[in-house]
Amino acid sequence: MKKQLFLILCLVCLNTLYSQTNTIKINAIFNPYDKELRIQQSITYYNNSGEILNEIYLHNWPNAYKDKNTPLAKRFIENYSKSFHFANEKHRGHTNIKSISVDYELSNWETSENQPDIIKISLKEPLHLNGSVKINATYTVKIPKDKFTNYGVDIYTYNLRYWYLAPAIYNNGWKTYSNLDMDDLYIDYSNYEIDLLTPFDFVVNTDLETTLSVKKNINVYKLTGKHKLDVELNISSQNDFIQFNTSPVSIITNLNSEKLNNTVQTDILNRELAFIESYLGKFPHQKLLVNKIEYDKNPVYGFNQLPSFLAPYADNFEWDIKLFKVISKKYIDQLFLFNMREDAWLADGLQTYLMLKYVEKYYPEIKAIGTVSKIWGIRNFNLAKISFNQKYPFVYQFAARKNLDQALTTQADSLSNFNRKIVNKYKAGLGLQYLENFVGDSIITNAIKNYSKKYTGKMTTSLLFFNEINTEKNIDWFKNDYIKTNKKVDYTIQKVKEKNDSLEITIFNKRNFTTPIQLYGIKDDEIKYKKWLIDIDSIKKITIPKDGFNRISLNYESLLPEYNLRNNWKNIDKKIFNRPLQLKFLKDIENPYYNQFFYTPVARYNYYDGLVLGLAISNKTLLRKSFNYKVTPSYSTKSNSFSGSFAFQYEYLPENKKIEKFSAGITGVSYHYAENLTYNTLTNYALLEFKRKNLRDVESKVLGASYTVIDREKTPTLDQHPETNKYNVFNFGFGYSKPGIINDVRFSTNMQVANKFSKVSLTGQYRVLTDANRQFDFRFFAGAFLTNKTETNFFDFALDRPTDYLFQYDYLGRSETTGILSQQIIINEGGFKSKLPVAYANQWLSTINTSVGLWRWLEVYNDIGFVKNKGKSAYFAYENGIRLNFVPDILEVYFPFYSNLGWEITDPSYSSKIRFVLVIKPKKIYNFIRRGFY
Repeated sequence: MKKQLFLILCLVCLNTLYSQTNTIKINAIFNPYDKELRIQQSITYYNNSGEILNEIYLHNWPNAYKDKNTPLAKRFIENYSKSFHFANEKHRGHTNIKSISVDYELSNWETSENQPDIIKISLKEPLHLNGSVKINATYTVKIPKDKFTNYGVDIYTYNLRYWYLAPAIYNNGWKTYSNLDMDDLYIDYSNYEIDLLTPFDFVVNTDLETTLSVKKNINVYKLTGKHKLDVELNISSQNDFIQFNTSPVSIITNLNSEKLNNTVQTDILNRELAFIESYLGKFPHQKLLVNKIEYDKNPVYGFNQLPSFLAPYADNFEWDIKLFKVISKKYIDQLFLFNMREDAWLADGLQTYLMLKYVEKYYPEIKAIGTVSKIWGIRNFNLAKISFNQKYPFVYQFAARKNLDQALTTQADSLSNFNRKIVNKYKAGLGLQYLENFVGDSIITNAIKNYSKKYTGKMTTSLLFFNEINTEKNIDWFKNDYIKTNKKVDYTIQKVKEKNDSLEITIFNKRNFTTPIQLYGIKDDEIKYKKWLIDIDSIKKITIPKDGFNRISLNYESLLPEYNLRNNWKNIDKKIFNRPLQLKFLKDIENPYYNQFFYTPVARYNYYDGLVLGLAISNKTLLRKSFNYKVTPSYSTKSNSFSGSFAFQYEYLPENKKIEKFSAGITGVSYHYAENLTYNTLTNYALLEFKRKNLRDVESKVLGASYTVIDREKTPTLDQHPETNKYNVFNFGFGYSKPGIINDVRFSTNMQVANKFSKVSLTGQYRVLTDANRQFDFRFFAGAFLTNKTETNFFDFALDRPTDYLFQYDYLGRSETTGILSQQIIINEGGFKSKLPVAYANQWLSTINTSVGLWRWLEVYNDIGFVKNKGKSAYFAYENGIRLNFVPDILEVYFPFYSNLGWEITDPSYSSKIRFVLVIKPKKIYNFIRRGFY
């Protein structure tokens, strides 16, 4: 706290005592043929730091694109994007600095290997407080392709942002941050004078003051701006920007609507600007550039999740909200100089708060899914009933229930993409809204106005905002736990007891987070009573008058982002169920006032059951619950029999522990494993998932144990060995994975114990994309029996296709020995693709599987291994062939060439030797798609 107060005092002193503004002058020649900017730049830098400086740092963000080892390049890999990693050098971009001088003397400057987009200039003489130096630089900027960050060159258009050298800020040390495609360059306000030369057929769009002259088919743009942050330019030979003569700020944008005429768009923009100004005051400049790139990178989530052909939102609403989101963000970014890498929550919160207020005022009737909510069959869903603004607490709850949320003060580059782009913005805005509701509407509105008046055009921090909140109420809960932690709020009404004309209500705080919370009296969905409750840190009894309501609820209007709303209310009248039963079709968002049961049609397929049609009955909503169940009675169309499955699971997600999740449950399955032969499994299991280092880390570690009881129906001919019909297996294993997009590492070890055998196994896999964009896949397997008294090969290690005696793999035809379904494989155990003479091992098995990419998904595979059976010499197995690796572990095809069998490709029945991997589990596909987001 002392350090924070010290920083605040420093900022106040700097903003009041030293008002010199840096000046940046740039002479630039734009060369579209070489995709370059040739720049001569001078920076008049004033020392407003409060200390004597011996060096100056410059941000050189164009150089973040120089190669695949920069922080930006590594960030792309973290985000599961490999386009930059394998891009052609000519598409990457860089800065080529020819000279840097200080006060007209050549200066020593350097960059570090870890931060090639930061320049350190060593000064020959110390720069004293309030002194200044003039830095001159001559350099060339190679403009990158725009497919990496959206900024850069497209065919006819150059969108330039962070394209020049800019001094870093000194604030209790130099604040130097590498470009991480987060659009958060931390630089001070400067005065700009830019001379830009372009070919005659190119137009420049900018929010600087512009003067254009033409000399010998060369456009000479003179661009000036006072007290501005970064300068954004759009240079294009096919101009698509329109300037709206709005007041008091002109809007220049290419995010215009083809469906709304110019007059309507202008009226909407005027309304937006007036609304924002009513909270934040006047915008300090005459023009505002709004590039659609800024919207594309931070869209209104909900608009882009619904198919456009449904036209879920009216044209004016959709365009209005898109523009409002971008303009409000740019307004805030220009008004206040926040360190957005370390202190972004207030800027994010103000934008979301303004969005909430704007929609509440002008579009209170709009639903979260728009007009789709009126469609028959959809309108009865709870999702269809929530308003546009109610999506914010829902998304926060989604993250909180999965333990995916992070503190608002978490450094931005440590946030998951899901939290940085969505959840933390929502939580910050909802927090301001709830604080407003607690302390009073005008208090927060006035605080925002006063804060804006004091700190417009100045360096500031979010902590200074609290100084403007004029209230006697205690808001430490908000300053500390709500902002600085990811603690969850969860209150419940334990008991309601009638006492004459009063009610004694027992309220329990289930978490270690104490916030004010409102108690409501409800009758016929109308609020009849409302009261604030404070300081409930454990259990508290309160007494209220019994007057005109039949239901008691906490947080009824969901103004507080609460972890669980299902336990927030009680009926005063005695009823069998506090929450009535509700049967709903398909999965929905939860309604906290009902015990919900969902029934969902499901379909699956296997060769013996045919198309399996069922009805899944579950309590699982779109939000995670601690206890889930799913019962799926089914009918198999081919076998004309009933089948199905069930699952009951309990999950516990501890906070701030080394354990991420503990889950335990029981599952049962009954289907056919062969023609007219059923199998039944009953599995008890427990899993421990260990916490990741952070939410950007893809590493996972899981420890699991299970006990499975299997009953396979005997064949009518009784040709199966009895040991393969009924058996029980205890399984204990550990799995580690770090599935990076360039380097993918997986490791697992397993032990199984049954009546007649016990065995251990180890599997390791390493997948890497080389610098030439060739995939190399290495897999190792070793398994050995500790004891083995079995009389069949049913439980043996398999060289090519495991028998799957635990029924854990998705075989379409698990008992097939001929035909297309027999060619399905799931890479496990030996991992071979050819069917070799010695296919099972009852003693030990060890194999190595490799594949090397030739072009895109075309690879060559080579496998070798040893198969050891009792009383026999080890059998050496080998094979090679072609692998079509369309989607790793989900869709692959193998064409064997050569093996112990010789040249398989010449076999007349070669088509039967082709093997394929096909996984149609929705969860596995979903996990593959969401990589890099959370």
